[in-house]
Amino acid sequence: MGEKEKKKAKKQKYQHPNQDHTTKIATNASDFSFKPSSDVKGLRFGGQFIVKSFTIRQARPLQLLHLLSLDEKSPAGNSRTSTSFRSTSAFLPTNFTILAHHAWHTLTLGLGTKKSKVLIFVFESENLKNAVDRIWPQEIPLGEVNRKIIRGLTGCEMARFKFRKGCLTFYVYAVRRAGNMAFSCADELRFVLEHVVALNDFLDHTFMLAMPNQRSINYAAPVAMAH
Repeated sequence: MGEKEKKKAKKQKYQHPNQDHTTKIATNASDFSFKPSSDVKGLRFGGQFIVKSFTIRQARPLQLLHLLSLDEKSPAGNSRTSTSFRSTSAFLPTNFTILAHHAWHTLTLGLGTKKSKVLIFVFESENLKNAVDRIWPQEIPLGEVNRKIIRGLTGCEMARFKFRKGCLTFYVYAVRRAGNMAFSCADELRFVLEHVVALNDFLDHTFMLAMPNQRSINYAAPVAMAH
């Protein structure tokens, strides 16, 4: 196989919905490419530096279900109740980001990108997810994700998966404590990967405006109240 064919094969890896690579990866931790959080690849921006100021926010489980088209039955015939995402956290574009992408694309006469980013983190346990959720911000500019979220998660290792789906690029990270050889939530990771792979390309991400709690540009995180 020539160099060109090798690069093409590498690019297509994890992108074909009819291949069983996600099942293999998600059921055998030794196949994961885990690296310390300080070394794992983060978000890539290319020449679109303006995008770094756009924001993403933590999503609720129902919003992640909607994003992954789990309001319908999965390819395997399982309903959306197959997982409750107890070990999964996700970040979606805010209203500001959705509108800013369209404005930037218009101002640059079509040269500015209309692509946005979605982050999904699958943790090795629900306890680890809950601990991390308490220290991660509810809303963050894309330009700070690598430093404050990915690199800032010290004492952990991550495996990174990237999928381009039209106007959305999905970054999926498997997260475990440094030194652990297994990944106890492999089934949940496999479930997420299979459904991201199976998604059709998103032509326009304004559909997110219809998501619960995504109706205002000034998103406010829920405030705990004592009774």
